[in-house]
Amino acid sequence: MTEEAMVTTILVCNEAKLTLDLPGIRDVLPCLEGGDFALLHGSRSISLLSSWLCIKAQLPTQIGGLASKVLFVDCGNSFRLYQVSRLAQLQRLNPKEVLDRICIARAFTAHQTKALITEKLPQAIEETDAKLVVVSDVAATFLDENVQEEEAQKVYSRTMAFLAELAHKKQLVVVATYLPHENTRRNSLLYASTYQKANVAASLARVNHRRAIILEKHPTYPLGLAEFPSDQITLPELMESGA
Repeated sequence: MTEEAMVTTILVCNEAKLTLDLPGIRDVLPCLEGGDFALLHGSRSISLLSSWLCIKAQLPTQIGGLASKVLFVDCGNSFRLYQVSRLAQLQRLNPKEVLDRICIARAFTAHQTKALITEKLPQAIEETDAKLVVVSDVAATFLDENVQEEEAQKVYSRTMAFLAELAHKKQLVVVATYLPHENTRRNSLLYASTYQKANVAASLARVNHRRAIILEKHPTYPLGLAEFPSDQITLPELMESGA
């Protein structure tokens, strides 16, 4: 990324927004803002990044947070209490208080996922005034072979459109994580539907044998990639170094 592009990107984040102030990551995606429906994918480590955002969202706006509770829709049983507690400690926060401000709803079927998002989520937003919604492993329940493929695709597409509209209408940050699954036709179609509805998309990948984050889609930021400081560093270590 050029110096001019980096300066432009940083200036865009001067208002109260959810910052991703981690080495490397902040070079291509410095923040998410109200109205964004962001897709994060490419590696199971994305779950760790979404946990980090749950911590960041609770911080004051003056230091890049949203001063907000968080709504977490867990579609793939991917919420890790210990992980969140550890990240809270890195920010010198009380883990119990942090966890108390994350409202978790779990879905085990496609019908439950759809109902939680389209029926329960708007009410929960009104009741909690949450400014960050995380939907983890968003396609997991729709990949169930017991759900007819055509019906799964139709309902899933409508659900993703609902999330995008909700983010825009309520000026929320909505983050959907798409974890790796078996490379099937259904998985490819569901991923494509998520990517189409999201206005921001970023992935964790290996580029030239180095770990990197790739900004694939954004309405204003220049697209590109940033390598992690070292090929040996893991995402948890990256978060510790950026804390």
